[in-house]
Amino acid sequence: MFIEKAVREGAAPVAGRPQRRLSVCFVAPHIWPVFSGDPHIKLVGGAEVQQATIARLLAADGFRVSMVTLDYGQPDGVVIDGITVYKAFAPDAGLPVLRFLHPRMSSMLRAMRAADADVYYYRSTSMWAGVMAEFARRHGRRSIYAGASDRDFAPGTGGQIRYARDRWLFGHAMRTVDSVVVQNLQQQAACRATFGRESTFIPSCYQLPEGSRPRRESDAGDLVLWVGTIQPHKRPELLLELARRLPQRRFVMIGGPMPGHGEFYDSIRRQAAGLPNLEFKGFLPLAEVEPWFDRARVNALTSRFEGMPNVFLQAWARGVPTVASIDVGARLDGEPVYPAFDDLDAFASHLDKLLQDKSDWAKASNRCREYFERNHSPAEVRARYSSLLHEVAASLPRGLHA
Repeated sequence: MFIEKAVREGAAPVAGRPQRRLSVCFVAPHIWPVFSGDPHIKLVGGAEVQQATIARLLAADGFRVSMVTLDYGQPDGVVIDGITVYKAFAPDAGLPVLRFLHPRMSSMLRAMRAADADVYYYRSTSMWAGVMAEFARRHGRRSIYAGASDRDFAPGTGGQIRYARDRWLFGHAMRTVDSVVVQNLQQQAACRATFGRESTFIPSCYQLPEGSRPRRESDAGDLVLWVGTIQPHKRPELLLELARRLPQRRFVMIGGPMPGHGEFYDSIRRQAAGLPNLEFKGFLPLAEVEPWFDRARVNALTSRFEGMPNVFLQAWARGVPTVASIDVGARLDGEPVYPAFDDLDAFASHLDKLLQDKSDWAKASNRCREYFERNHSPAEVRARYSSLLHEVAASLPRGLHA
């Protein structure tokens, strides 16, 4: 296959390497805007936010951590927070059709070789998961695939990917990687049913930024906050309808356009402009999004599907309750952490109740904070990833890592 030939030529196994710290490379094409905090690149993805957090935790834990990302104009091999970032191709580089092999494939292989990691990690559905898995297999390294959404493990997952070639590559990843990581127990069951593979459950994690803290009812905000990329499956139009049904309440919507959905974004922005109780912020860098969670009283989510949304963790770490359209399986002592409604009237009614009933808000706040501390704290997730990485790397040839 072309992929095998390209991977063979892209790098040669490194022999006689001295012992060193166990190393992991996050192959994350779109992570640079999030990881660097560059406010000029209007791109923030949930998978990238998680990988940036996990990478920093592992680096602090003594792992040698690197990343492979696209070329957004940054220096190659730049080091941030002890993590070395190698760049591949620029997003629009190359000629159609030909660019698949060069500069895209060639530069990704070159960057992965430069990272020289023991374990390579890819998160979310993409052909690059297959390239990473084959690179690791052919050069005696190990690989991990991590899901970013429930639909990554659903039947027909490849339908999310445009080209048959790329769908084959993603299927190759699911057959080849040494370990699969899931975000919730529904994904674990779906991975087994769809791909016939067992997986490791590691929850997503989040760290409160400096200056933020859990909220008490007396200092809770007064607004309903919605944060997400403006695209059809996030259903931002439902928040507009909630704002219409609750004209006495204040709503804030934050999110930039998804590539290829510019008209949808413009439609949502125009409709939002006609609602006096809804403030449409558009795209904001992650650092500018965080303070809005400090000001929120309730977090609303209207998606058709998710994995474990980062917005839940941003809210729950502060004790901000959530009302959502889907159940991602979060349970505390066997009971749901937050209510999920598929009926908009019920959704609006519960939102209004949390906004006006201090007792209900306090109970919901305490519940989501407790769940967050038990399951999504940085210490817990770091320990689980550390254990998995050592387990996956245990079969590496002697001397590859310390």
